[in-house]
Amino acid sequence: MPPLITRDEALHLGALTDHADIEVLVQRAWDARVATFGDATDLCSLVNAKSGGCAEDCGFCAQSRFAEAETPMHAMMEPEQILEHAKAAEAAGAHRFCMVTQGQGLSKRDFQKILDGARLVAEHTNLKRCASVGHMSVERAKSLKDAGIQRVHHNVETAQSYYPEVSSTVRYEGRLRTIDAVREAGLETCVGGILNLGESDEQRVEMAFELASINPTSVPINLLNPRPGTKFGDRDYLDPGAAVKWIAIFRLILPEALFRLCGGRVENIGDLQPLAVKAGLNGVMMGNFLTTLGNTPEQDRKMFEDLGLNIARQDDNGANPRPDNRSGWLQGETPDIIETYVDTRAEAEAAGIEIKLWDPAAQLRFAKKEKVIPPRPDGATNRWPAPAEAEPVSSGLPHGL
Repeated sequence: MPPLITRDEALHLGALTDHADIEVLVQRAWDARVATFGDATDLCSLVNAKSGGCAEDCGFCAQSRFAEAETPMHAMMEPEQILEHAKAAEAAGAHRFCMVTQGQGLSKRDFQKILDGARLVAEHTNLKRCASVGHMSVERAKSLKDAGIQRVHHNVETAQSYYPEVSSTVRYEGRLRTIDAVREAGLETCVGGILNLGESDEQRVEMAFELASINPTSVPINLLNPRPGTKFGDRDYLDPGAAVKWIAIFRLILPEALFRLCGGRVENIGDLQPLAVKAGLNGVMMGNFLTTLGNTPEQDRKMFEDLGLNIARQDDNGANPRPDNRSGWLQGETPDIIETYVDTRAEAEAAGIEIKLWDPAAQLRFAKKEKVIPPRPDGATNRWPAPAEAEPVSSGLPHGL
């Protein structure tokens, strides 16, 4: 489906400041979301399977070795550890589970652990399975598919015209080649980016239309959570109302994509998260993110239920897929280890399941970078020390329509 608005219309909507006008925009985006997806949702959870020490210089990321920040560190998880996190995610109500690693790619040994972990998740859960493991060839993408991965995540991060400000070691063209390899292997694509890196309104619209040309199955939207000691560590949070507005604009430009709100949503949007759902979201990244904490699963499920959306799990993984299966290749089924929906911690404990989602506060060790930090290859400076943490600005928008 082509975009529902033109570039000029998107720029006009991006300039809106009146609350009533933004509410009209949100309702328009909600109507577009319901027209394509009805009341279905797609809730995801991730595990940071390998963290820290990344050789790339992405300006938003504390995991980069070029960042003057405390760095979360751990080696590649064992397949059994990945499965443990997947089971916890399923118990908490997630429909989808993503295995994430840092860097442009993985060694053969670490890549094998991802493959083995994916097979365990496919065998022992009813979760849909995603991976985010950097650049890859068609051969590697096919290996992921053979292991049970159904979708691969690889962001473009920002508009092509602004991309040189974000990274000098990861080429934009390389990101597109990986996306092409994923599609050639018969896998679904998950491609999005981060808002508030310093891009202009024109560049936000540019990114949205670039994503429309890529036509990914899923589009994750992140909002910069400025990390002290990174290039963008001194930026303010995005105004909550502006964040909601841009989610709605992206929905109108990509009417068939599955939209989920991911990193930075708590810090940037706060109490307006339900309104962000009405701006066109299919789901969110449940639980915690790579190095920061998020809402509780109970809060996220309630947020969607209060809007009349269906968060129930499906009977199996292939025979009755959710509406995200546009490619049509998913077949077969995997056993559901949880026969009934586990809604409370007490019910989970009674079922012998510990609800313990990925928790970077408890499950990462932070290594202070006391040695000399290498200069960024592009010559840009990081911001350290960062100014006092800015408080999110209230937009005054209502929490619902």
